[in-house]
Amino acid sequence: MSTTTATRQGPATVQVDRPGSHRQHEVLRLLPGPLLVIVLVFLGALVLVPVLYIFLASVNSDIGVANGEFWPSTVTFENYSKIWTSVGLATGLTNSVLVAGATAVVSAALSVSTAFVLVRYTFRGRLSILRGLLALQSVPGTLMVLPVFVLFSSAATYLGIQVIGTQWGLFVTYLTFAMPFSTWVMVTYLRGLPKELEEAARIDGASNLGVLFRIILPLSWPGIVVSGIFAFLLGWNDVLFASVMTRPESQTAAVALQIFGASQEGGAIPYYGQMMAAALVCAAPVVILYLIFQRYLVGGLTAGGVK
Repeated sequence: MSTTTATRQGPATVQVDRPGSHRQHEVLRLLPGPLLVIVLVFLGALVLVPVLYIFLASVNSDIGVANGEFWPSTVTFENYSKIWTSVGLATGLTNSVLVAGATAVVSAALSVSTAFVLVRYTFRGRLSILRGLLALQSVPGTLMVLPVFVLFSSAATYLGIQVIGTQWGLFVTYLTFAMPFSTWVMVTYLRGLPKELEEAARIDGASNLGVLFRIILPLSWPGIVVSGIFAFLLGWNDVLFASVMTRPESQTAAVALQIFGASQEGGAIPYYGQMMAAALVCAAPVVILYLIFQRYLVGGLTAGGVK
């Protein structure tokens, strides 16, 4: 079947490529085929080779890793069983899942309702709120460690509420930093949704909550997933606030890895295998989360990019 169609315009004949045709793909391709394959292989190796080395080191002996072996001379999976006691990874992973998961769910739920109000309603101070959310993204987290610590420690003195060293205190901290970004993601996404659907729902008698739950939420899953995953990553990867505001029983996996790595300094042969195994175990939930929601991530991240 031909991939082009002929259109008569006077005496001339214009060849128009059909969308998705082979010729159109050739025009859109930025690099030649062989060069594109080389670039993709190089980028893939740049990511996968370090991961492969970490895995091989996790099944190698500490002496073998210290000697610079890439392929282990003896393969053992004992490091994966030892990390649960030596690193204290079980407690850290539990706390990370609880805190980061709660931050992701609450941040996504609040951001979609907040963005709905900011996008669909006009009121005094609306633009100031949007600009304030954008300005909060430029504030480094290191500048906020001392103020947040002083504020939360003062709560125990003046209000009798213990915040420092608790899981919910860390949750409130992460939620404060996750909400501005999550709200901006949802604002960008909701601006691309057609207003006609909401108007049709209002004609049918739907209230504001009915429009939000029946129209906005079902259509906003890509944006909700993106905002939730970024909030989850904020709590999962954070070391700065978690190391200041936690105790041994409430520390996260990132803090447990930091403490275990620092305890190996100055030793004869550090536990390289256990360190690599613990790093892979801590990275696994994030990879699994991405694999599950990757189809939503593509739609959510590109929302608002084309008008």
